[in-house]
Amino acid sequence: MKHHKSMRKFGRDHAGRLALMRSLALALVREEHIETTEARAKELRPFIESLITKGRKGDLASRQLIISRLGGTEGEVAAKKIISEISPRYATRPGGYTRVMKLPRRGGDASKMAIIEFV
Repeated sequence: MKHHKSMRKFGRDHAGRLALMRSLALALVREEHIETTEARAKELRPFIESLITKGRKGDLASRQLIISRLGGTEGEVAAKKIISEISPRYATRPGGYTRVMKLPRRGGDASKMAIIEFV
């Protein structure tokens, strides 16, 4: 039963879900907007917004936390971009750094599609 479990599983185990969120977050930080399924976009939103909130501090501990959440050498580049470019844009904003805009369904399998981007 799914009592009080808010995360979507996406038909993957824990490591697969974490890898999916990391790759989506890295793509979003790199491109600043991505097109994906609506469920993935809605699941990515709290993941990336918590990283941006941590990045607003800009201290060593928050940098290390962002790198550990994003992982690898790409995570270090993304953490630098989050702390130096993205987080300063939202210095006075209390939250809601991303927007999910719905798109028409995908032709192949009729999945609900969406664009997630920074506001």
